[in-house]
Amino acid sequence: MDQIRICALGGLDENGKNMMMVEVNSEIILIEAGIKFPEADQLGIEFIIPDFTYLIENKSKIKGIFITHAHDDVSRALPYLIKHINVPIYTGAMSANVLRDTLKKEGISNFKINKIKRTDKIKVGNIKVRTFAMSHAYPDNYGIAIQTSQGYIVYTGEFIVDYDMRAPEYSFDINELSEIGKEGVLCLLNESVGADKEGHTSPFHRIQPMLEPIFESSQHRILISCYSQSIFRMREILDMAIRFKKKVYFHGDEAKYFLKHMEELNYYKFPSELIVHDRNFDDENDDIIVLISGRGKNLFRTLQKIAMHEDDKVHFRTSDTIVIASPIVSGTESEANSMENEVYKEGGKIYSLNSKKIYSMHPNSEDLKMMLYLFKPRYYLPVKGEFRHLIANANLAFKMGYRPDQIVILDNGQIASFENRVLKSVADHIELEDTLIDGKENWDVTGVVIKDREVLSNEGVMVIGVSVDFKTKKIIGGVDVQTRGLIYLKDAEYIIKEVMKITEETINENVANKCYENIDTRIDVKEKVTKYLLKETGKRPMVLPVIIEINQ
Repeated sequence: MDQIRICALGGLDENGKNMMMVEVNSEIILIEAGIKFPEADQLGIEFIIPDFTYLIENKSKIKGIFITHAHDDVSRALPYLIKHINVPIYTGAMSANVLRDTLKKEGISNFKINKIKRTDKIKVGNIKVRTFAMSHAYPDNYGIAIQTSQGYIVYTGEFIVDYDMRAPEYSFDINELSEIGKEGVLCLLNESVGADKEGHTSPFHRIQPMLEPIFESSQHRILISCYSQSIFRMREILDMAIRFKKKVYFHGDEAKYFLKHMEELNYYKFPSELIVHDRNFDDENDDIIVLISGRGKNLFRTLQKIAMHEDDKVHFRTSDTIVIASPIVSGTESEANSMENEVYKEGGKIYSLNSKKIYSMHPNSEDLKMMLYLFKPRYYLPVKGEFRHLIANANLAFKMGYRPDQIVILDNGQIASFENRVLKSVADHIELEDTLIDGKENWDVTGVVIKDREVLSNEGVMVIGVSVDFKTKKIIGGVDVQTRGLIYLKDAEYIIKEVMKITEETINENVANKCYENIDTRIDVKEKVTKYLLKETGKRPMVLPVIIEINQ
């Protein structure tokens, strides 16, 4: 029988950075390659991606990666993987077009994307894989079933159960799910974010019932925000604009970019006569919808700039109605709160999505239980979500009659090994460290760098400069002290004078004792000055002594 190992390289006990690895004998299939946004104390970090070290060391085993849809939390780390491992990519039509653009934008030309059907049977290496259609906020979304001699390994991806979904690119195929379940499922991997919410997600994922009274009652301009990758939600907004015969100005290029791809695939067509182009946009026009799109924190920063009259195109007016159709997600709380604060300062009115009434397009408890009912797996692995979500998901299975030894909650890097249809071990572990992305490159962004940034932001910095004779090591220029973010110099001249004195005495002492070395002396100065500053100010700033040796 096949030897099976399942491991998450990201996405467990966290929001985002989703990535699964399924190893069948000596071949590896990857599922997803996402990012997550940094915490408040991870200063200067753009986003975080999984650790690819194990994959790079075993790249000869990797036969393909499946990207179920092109949302950031499951796909944006793909360019960083492909730079190391040129692995074949399998994804749907819309995602394929978007990912192709993304890879080219990152300067990657040597890649292979295979467009696959939402319901399909393909072979990757020696492994047979079935895909099945699932409804989500992104078109062409699908789940996958990896066929093994022990039974299928099923990954449902992100989904909802919506029987009213008419568009083929968003629909789900319940017959295919049932058929896979009848053939035998060893292990089911279900996402966990909505496991603690009762009922089905549908129809509470639709925002049109909330938008309708706003569109009906508003006599002035409507500014409405939407994450650029929430394509289903953007489509709902545009449908409302069509219904109320409102022209739309797209603030930001990404919404137009995704709309263009939708039109090319004949998924959706927005009337061109309702589009207001940049050259025709008039900020004084009151009978218009301004669709503000963006990703993560940047979306709320854009809204804040509009509220503060700092945007190049749109300036907030008190008569405007602002609709926040982009729910606050992990990592965006600070920017969202600052934005709302600025709007209220200007006397504006805001309608925000109520997360208790309108859900994101992720499965709630009844959706998850339906997957358990249809697939009837021997083992259940909750994935995607914080630990509390994983536990809530596990409890659902327990209440449906699954024994505790059939429910497996893993940590990132922990490997579940299966033999003869039985879970044999979860003892093996891959050591993982988050990879922090700071702009384009990530080689210098380590825990030390983040710690230094934290010190600079909280404690400030002091730079001490002094010149000495190259031969005699005697000080030939006065000690210069500069500080930023530490003290107000006019109120603390005595501190600067004492730092100068400590520096001079330390250098002269080392020279007199014939133990002067540039690096060692700088370390001595740093230690003594740091102790003094802690005593006087209660702070531990970053102290940077610079000793320049001049040959006279």
